Amino acid sequence: MLERTARWEAELSALGVAPGSVVLLEGELGADTVALLLALLRRGDVAVPLTPAAAVQRDAFAAIAEVGHLLRIDASGRWQHEAIARAPANPLTRKLLAAGRPGLVLFSSGSTGTPKAVLHDFAALLHKLQRPGQRKSTLTLLLFDHIGGVDVLLRTLANGGTLVTPERREPDAVCAALAAHRVHTLPASPTFLNLLLLSGAVDRHDLSSLAVIAYGTEPMPAALLERLRAALPAVKLVQTYGTSELGVLRTKGRDGAPQWVRLQGDGFETRVVDGVLWVRSPAAMLGYLNAPDLFDADGWLNTEDAVEVDGEWLRVLGRVTDLINVGGQKVYPAEVENVVLQLDNVRDVSVRGEPNALLGHIVTALVSLRAPEPLDAFKQRLRAFCKGRLPAYKIPARVELSDAEHFGARMKKLRRPLPDGAR
Repeated sequence: MLERTARWEAELSALGVAPGSVVLLEGELGADTVALLLALLRRGDVAVPLTPAAAVQRDAFAAIAEVGHLLRIDASGRWQHEAIARAPANPLTRKLLAAGRPGLVLFSSGSTGTPKAVLHDFAALLHKLQRPGQRKSTLTLLLFDHIGGVDVLLRTLANGGTLVTPERREPDAVCAALAAHRVHTLPASPTFLNLLLLSGAVDRHDLSSLAVIAYGTEPMPAALLERLRAALPAVKLVQTYGTSELGVLRTKGRDGAPQWVRLQGDGFETRVVDGVLWVRSPAAMLGYLNAPDLFDADGWLNTEDAVEVDGEWLRVLGRVTDLINVGGQKVYPAEVENVVLQLDNVRDVSVRGEPNALLGHIVTALVSLRAPEPLDAFKQRLRAFCKGRLPAYKIPARVELSDAEHFGARMKKLRRPLPDGAR
């Protein structure tokens, strides 16, 4: 890897890419893309990693990040370079480069709006990796255009571990890779873990090496957590917490209640204001390149995550932007999804709010079933099941059945509007 990185440093110089450039790197996670990312870091460039799944947004992202060079690497290692006559004008980027520090631009998933371009001081993200960690084999599903993927990549390399990338991010391909490479740790979203259990892949492969599943990026439904415990009793389930703006923070789970966590270490501070988590950290983003930032005058960052507090313990309820206001009553999609997922024949569900002239919003649910069922019969079953488990205002008022997946390229739940005519 060090030799590959040195070769890429020389190649970048030969291509006329001056140190301190903004470079978009497009490719799948592999030896060459990792080496190129490290080369950009060592040169003091600003790296803008992008996977082929997001290629349709390449030009828009390149314009927002003010990219001066594009490098595309395919699966066989062939690459293309394109120079763009563009210099960074954004004050945040210019200040970072003037200080001679490397940068990293990541785009939010955009599951509920326009993706935001997050600018990080790359060196600040690396600081926490100076503490020795466990040398182990880790399979990564989150790629290098996601803060979780960057954290797993850098942490694994820093500790001399082995990073495993599956051929496809599908349950059987992932389980085959876990078995073949005797993987110790699997970081994954609850959405993917639900797919894993539904597929039955855990029963078709030898997962005896798997010791830890680290879940995050979205709330974990309690019903799914119990199913994971039953299916993989020898595996430790650990909740993580991170955002594109903050990086990944260390957590400690509460005994007997892993959905409650304590954020600790790495020199950051936390506080809760009106039920929303705020964090102050030296590893926080410098700001957005295309939106107002979320810092207050004292450097506290509004995570926009709603939380419950019990002493030193926190439970993440969901994004404030996902909050559904039904006649003044608050509804978080995750709590409704947790109940619906317990209903027989439900494969997956995504809940969101839709405008309503009388109530402000109503709760709507898009549901995928394991086996076909008439919509009217299912709606009656769903509402009867929810009654007594949820207050009336939280029970979905509109329901639609769909075979479409409920997640995007990052294996994170999307909350789409229901189709026209849904009931």
